[in-house]
Amino acid sequence: MVEKIIAPRGTSDILPAEISLWHDIENKARKVLEVYDYHEIRTPIFEETALFVRSLGETSDVVQKQMLNLEKEGLSLRPEGTAPIVRSYIENNLDKKELVSKFYYIGPMFRGERPQKGRLRQFHQVGVEAIGPGAFQQPFLDAEVIILAVHLLKIFGLANFKVKINSLGSAQDKNAFGEFLRKNLNDNRKLLCADCQNRFDRNVFRILDCKNLECKTVIDKLHFDNSYLSKDSRDFYADVKECLASAGVDFEESPKLVRGLDYYAHTVFEISHPGLGSQDALGAGGRYNNLIGDLGGEKRLDMGAVGFSLGMERVLLAIGEDKKIEQLGPDVFIVTLGPRAVDKKAFQLLDQLRQAGIYATINYHLAKLDKLLRAASNVNAKFAVILGEDELSKDIALLKDMQARSQEEIKLTELIKEIKKRLC
Repeated sequence: MVEKIIAPRGTSDILPAEISLWHDIENKARKVLEVYDYHEIRTPIFEETALFVRSLGETSDVVQKQMLNLEKEGLSLRPEGTAPIVRSYIENNLDKKELVSKFYYIGPMFRGERPQKGRLRQFHQVGVEAIGPGAFQQPFLDAEVIILAVHLLKIFGLANFKVKINSLGSAQDKNAFGEFLRKNLNDNRKLLCADCQNRFDRNVFRILDCKNLECKTVIDKLHFDNSYLSKDSRDFYADVKECLASAGVDFEESPKLVRGLDYYAHTVFEISHPGLGSQDALGAGGRYNNLIGDLGGEKRLDMGAVGFSLGMERVLLAIGEDKKIEQLGPDVFIVTLGPRAVDKKAFQLLDQLRQAGIYATINYHLAKLDKLLRAASNVNAKFAVILGEDELSKDIALLKDMQARSQEEIKLTELIKEIKKRLC
């Protein structure tokens, strides 16, 4: 017996019975994103590995442990959406065309980490990025993207989620925060796990995200506040919080929230849901003003950028099984009864229905009428068109309303017009 081939570890098929859930999320997202004046961008699913090393940081867990590399080509499957969009922004000189470019993306990302619930090696995100000189020092834009993320989750049908925010301040403020962490963690450095002892010098902020119990115990003993922030950074952060409050967004300040990617500064935020267990993040984001210059763009002091991403698999898990969306069925299911001549006429009718923009399908196998009508019912068809030798000889069809369970004879020449009228 030939051994069957299965999907790669950490990936999953999205089957036809599930796809309506995905379509619902994507369609709702697009409508909301366009209301907020964000426009879709599609970047390649792989990029130069150097792009992610420079943007995420050589010492980040993503670069060190999680990237899926195409080693011979010097390429990597994209682990996140921000760096590719910034690369495209620079390459296409969009800073010369508009003060603020507002993008959204929906698509797959890839990380070579240990698969678990809500954490796959191929996963999908919906996210936004607002980039440009007009985005610099604009706390309203930071507030806008957080409000947008909350709006999306509510539109998806979620309510029981928590928004956590913090400020890392400017690059200088962030460096001061890093020194604070090293100073206060140094005495207990040996109590940290091996990974965090390595992070101590290379990327101390990552220690705050560690799930190791000993590391969490050490961190919990530290007193955190925003004393490392300059006055300008404190004022900026206060404006963001004021905007959120005025929009009715509930949030919790979390001084330990840093996000593990090097490019973040100033506002950072994370949205979590209690129904997801230990991997409870629905999405996250923040401000990253310096990334444009770091990736080869013009190093302008007035350049700004802010964005977020939501994990679509996480959103669907949080929505839960009780919120399954009924799969839409065809408008018309053609039931053929008889010899080849009937089948040929039915196939011609099928093509005419589709050309008229009517969602139609047909049975391609012989069966009794009651079985074929059950098949039409099982796929949620609105109407069944029954065509046999008798009907064909009279140039008619039987049009059956599957909901009302009623049927009547309709001339074939009038059938499409009648179906369109009833579908309106």
